[in-house]
Amino acid sequence: MADIYNISVKDNKGNDVSLSDYKGKVLLIVNTATGCGFTPQYEGLEALYEKYRDKGFEILDFPCNQFGNQAPGSDAEIHSFCTLTYKTQFPRFAKINVNGDEEAPLYTYLKSQQKGFLGSKIKWNFTKFLVDREGNVIARFAPTDKPEDLDKKVAAVL
Repeated sequence: MADIYNISVKDNKGNDVSLSDYKGKVLLIVNTATGCGFTPQYEGLEALYEKYRDKGFEILDFPCNQFGNQAPGSDAEIHSFCTLTYKTQFPRFAKINVNGDEEAPLYTYLKSQQKGFLGSKIKWNFTKFLVDREGNVIARFAPTDKPEDLDKKVAAVL
Protein backbone atom coordinates (compact mmCIF):
# COMPACT_ATOMS: atom_id res chain seq x y z
CA MET A 1 0.00 0.00 0.00
CA ALA A 2 2.04 2.91 -1.30
CA ASP A 3 -0.15 5.81 -0.26
CA ILE A 4 -3.28 6.83 1.57
CA TYR A 5 -5.17 7.51 -1.67
CA ASN A 6 -5.16 3.78 -2.54
CA ILE A 7 -7.30 3.03 0.52
CA SER A 8 -11.07 2.70 0.50
CA VAL A 9 -13.27 2.96 3.59
CA LYS A 10 -17.00 2.59 4.27
CA ASP A 11 -19.16 5.60 4.99
CA ASN A 12 -21.71 5.40 7.78
CA LYS A 13 -24.30 4.05 5.33
CA GLY A 14 -22.03 1.19 4.21
CA ASN A 15 -20.95 2.68 0.87
CA ASP A 16 -17.36 2.44 -0.35
CA VAL A 17 -15.46 5.74 -0.33
CA SER A 18 -12.01 6.06 -1.86
CA LEU A 19 -9.70 8.34 0.06
CA SER A 20 -8.55 9.58 -3.36
CA ASP A 21 -11.76 11.67 -3.16
CA TYR A 22 -9.82 13.79 -0.65
CA LYS A 23 -6.71 14.32 -2.80
CA GLY A 24 -5.40 17.86 -2.46
CA LYS A 25 -7.04 18.41 0.93
CA VAL A 26 -5.50 18.58 4.38
CA LEU A 27 -7.00 15.80 6.51
CA LEU A 28 -7.37 15.24 10.22
CA ILE A 29 -8.27 11.57 10.75
CA VAL A 30 -9.68 10.74 14.18
CA ASN A 31 -10.90 7.55 15.87
CA THR A 32 -13.82 8.64 18.02
CA ALA A 33 -16.31 7.38 20.60
CA THR A 34 -19.59 8.80 21.84
CA GLY A 35 -19.27 7.70 25.48
CA CYS A 36 -15.69 8.68 26.22
CA GLY A 37 -14.20 11.32 28.51
CA PHE A 38 -12.77 12.88 25.34
CA THR A 39 -16.15 12.95 23.54
CA PRO A 40 -16.54 16.72 24.19
CA GLN A 41 -13.62 17.14 21.75
CA TYR A 42 -16.29 16.89 19.04
CA GLU A 43 -17.01 20.54 19.85
CA GLY A 44 -13.41 21.57 19.18
CA LEU A 45 -13.21 19.40 16.09
CA GLU A 46 -16.32 21.06 14.67
CA ALA A 47 -14.88 24.52 15.43
CA LEU A 48 -11.66 23.61 13.56
CA TYR A 49 -13.70 22.24 10.68
CA GLU A 50 -15.84 25.36 10.41
CA LYS A 51 -12.76 27.59 10.56
CA TYR A 52 -10.76 25.80 7.85
CA ARG A 53 -13.05 23.73 5.62
CA ASP A 54 -13.27 26.51 3.01
CA LYS A 55 -9.47 26.38 2.77
CA GLY A 56 -9.40 22.66 1.86
CA PHE A 57 -9.52 21.04 5.30
CA GLU A 58 -11.49 17.87 6.10
CA ILE A 59 -11.94 15.94 9.31
CA LEU A 60 -12.59 12.23 8.80
CA ASP A 61 -14.36 10.69 11.80
CA PHE A 62 -13.98 6.94 12.38
CA PRO A 63 -16.00 5.71 15.38
CA CYS A 64 -14.29 2.88 17.25
CA ASN A 65 -15.63 0.65 20.02
CA GLN A 66 -12.31 -0.99 20.94
CA PHE A 67 -11.58 1.11 24.02
CA GLY A 68 -13.91 0.42 26.94
CA ASN A 69 -16.91 -0.20 24.64
CA GLN A 70 -17.37 3.56 24.45
CA ALA A 71 -18.98 3.62 20.99
CA PRO A 72 -21.61 0.89 21.35
CA GLY A 73 -24.28 2.32 19.04
CA SER A 74 -24.97 1.58 15.40
CA ASP A 75 -23.43 3.82 12.74
CA ALA A 76 -26.79 5.62 12.42
CA GLU A 77 -27.10 6.12 16.21
CA ILE A 78 -23.54 7.46 16.44
CA HIS A 79 -24.14 9.86 13.55
CA SER A 80 -27.40 11.06 15.08
CA PHE A 81 -25.76 11.62 18.49
CA CYS A 82 -22.87 13.62 17.00
CA THR A 83 -24.99 15.80 14.76
CA LEU A 84 -27.63 16.48 17.42
CA THR A 85 -25.36 16.89 20.46
CA TYR A 86 -22.30 18.53 18.89
CA LYS A 87 -23.74 19.80 15.57
CA THR A 88 -20.91 18.11 13.66
CA GLN A 89 -20.86 18.52 9.90
CA PHE A 90 -17.65 16.72 8.94
CA PRO A 91 -17.74 13.27 7.28
CA ARG A 92 -18.36 10.33 9.60
CA PHE A 93 -17.59 6.79 8.51
CA ALA A 94 -18.57 3.29 9.55
CA LYS A 95 -17.32 2.01 12.89
CA ILE A 96 -13.90 0.38 12.61
CA ASN A 97 -11.15 -1.31 14.61
CA VAL A 98 -7.86 0.57 14.87
CA ASN A 99 -5.77 -2.19 16.52
CA GLY A 100 -5.53 -5.96 16.27
CA ASP A 101 -6.40 -8.66 13.75
CA GLU A 102 -9.48 -6.82 12.48
CA GLU A 103 -7.89 -3.38 12.21
CA ALA A 104 -8.87 -1.26 9.23
CA PRO A 105 -6.22 -0.99 6.48
CA LEU A 106 -6.36 2.80 6.87
CA TYR A 107 -5.12 2.50 10.45
CA THR A 108 -2.45 -0.03 9.51
CA TYR A 109 -1.18 2.59 7.08
CA LEU A 110 -1.49 5.60 9.42
CA LYS A 111 0.32 3.78 12.24
CA SER A 112 3.12 2.70 9.87
CA GLN A 113 3.69 6.36 8.99
CA GLN A 114 3.55 7.89 12.48
CA LYS A 115 4.44 5.90 15.57
CA GLY A 116 3.01 6.95 18.90
CA PHE A 117 3.90 6.64 22.57
CA LEU A 118 3.06 2.90 22.48
CA GLY A 119 4.85 2.29 19.19
CA SER A 120 2.36 1.85 16.41
CA LYS A 121 -0.57 0.85 18.63
CA ILE A 122 -3.44 3.31 19.08
CA LYS A 123 -3.67 4.10 22.79
CA TRP A 124 -7.29 5.35 23.08
CA ASN A 125 -10.16 7.16 21.39
CA PHE A 126 -9.50 10.55 19.80
CA THR A 127 -6.00 9.80 18.54
CA LYS A 128 -5.55 12.18 15.59
CA PHE A 129 -3.47 11.99 12.41
CA LEU A 130 -2.71 15.05 10.28
CA VAL A 131 -2.27 14.43 6.55
CA ASP A 132 -0.98 17.11 4.16
CA ARG A 133 -2.33 17.91 0.68
CA GLU A 134 0.07 15.39 -0.90
CA GLY A 135 -1.17 12.55 1.31
CA ASN A 136 1.81 12.49 3.68
CA VAL A 137 0.98 11.60 7.28
CA ILE A 138 2.89 14.43 8.94
CA ALA A 139 1.80 14.29 12.58
CA ARG A 140 0.13 12.12 15.19
CA PHE A 141 -1.59 13.59 18.23
CA ALA A 142 -2.56 11.89 21.48
CA PRO A 143 -6.16 11.76 22.75
CA THR A 144 -5.18 14.39 25.33
CA ASP A 145 -4.21 16.85 22.56
CA LYS A 146 -7.27 19.05 22.26
CA PRO A 147 -8.46 20.13 18.80
CA GLU A 148 -7.90 23.80 19.67
CA ASP A 149 -4.24 22.95 20.39
CA LEU A 150 -3.90 21.73 16.78
CA ASP A 151 -5.09 24.99 15.23
CA LYS A 152 -1.62 26.39 14.45
CA LYS A 153 -0.41 23.09 13.01
CA VAL A 154 -3.48 22.78 10.76
CA ALA A 155 -3.14 26.40 9.65
CA ALA A 156 0.55 25.88 8.83
CA VAL A 157 -0.23 22.90 6.57
CA LEU A 158 -3.05 24.72 4.80
